[in-house]
Amino acid sequence: MGKNEKPLILVTNDDGIFAPGIITLAEEMKAFGDVLVIAPDKPQSAMGHAITIHNFLRLREVDFMEGVRAFSCTGTPVDCVKLAVYHVIKGKPALLVSGINHGSNLSINVLYSGTMSAAVEGAMEGVPSIGFSLMDHSIEANFSHLRPVVRSVVANVLSHGLAKGCCLNVNVPTEEEGPLKGIKVCRQSLGNWEDAVDTRKDPNGGEYHWLKGRFTSKDSGEESDVLATAQGYASVVPVQFDMTAHQEVDVIKSWDHAL
Repeated sequence: MGKNEKPLILVTNDDGIFAPGIITLAEEMKAFGDVLVIAPDKPQSAMGHAITIHNFLRLREVDFMEGVRAFSCTGTPVDCVKLAVYHVIKGKPALLVSGINHGSNLSINVLYSGTMSAAVEGAMEGVPSIGFSLMDHSIEANFSHLRPVVRSVVANVLSHGLAKGCCLNVNVPTEEEGPLKGIKVCRQSLGNWEDAVDTRKDPNGGEYHWLKGRFTSKDSGEESDVLATAQGYASVVPVQFDMTAHQEVDVIKSWDHAL
């Protein structure tokens, strides 16, 4: 990058290209560099790390905001990252930011989240990546108090970089919870979804199903993202895509593996 050249920042999300959260995020990124937005043309929440391999993808350039080139994509958040790197940019951005998600991505939710999967894909490509989430599902959510968090985390990542294979998962409580106390770097809380299936009948008598559930965290330990946000902090969790349970490798090696 030349001395006076601005870094290229890729912005994506899973709520769709015209969601208020991504507009807020793109506005903030204009202060840090040249902004390229590639995001799904419709909501893709809970798509996880899905990619499109059984259908074609379309990109359509759209009017987004002044000074920002933007494309809507018919695919998933991860599709958006792949198309950005291998088709639009034909290279790698200096930074990838995903969000701002409408709703939390605390704890185990990172596995289901399209927002965080885009950030993980960025990390897999060697791009410093951050996923931002506001703990409010409302389309009318107020993102104003989250802006200083975005600016602080992005400035630090651009200044210090991130370890290879690592991205950041940032969750921020709602404004209604009170003024933010600060930013706390912590670990992912242990939690799970208590799932249920709501089965109903259509007008022809056939069954259809709604998946539903309730997130619970019984993690009583300190320094978790659930605890940090409950205490009024924005949580920052370093996330990696290496899912090896390293502590179990030697244990399982000790088993009898004879054929």
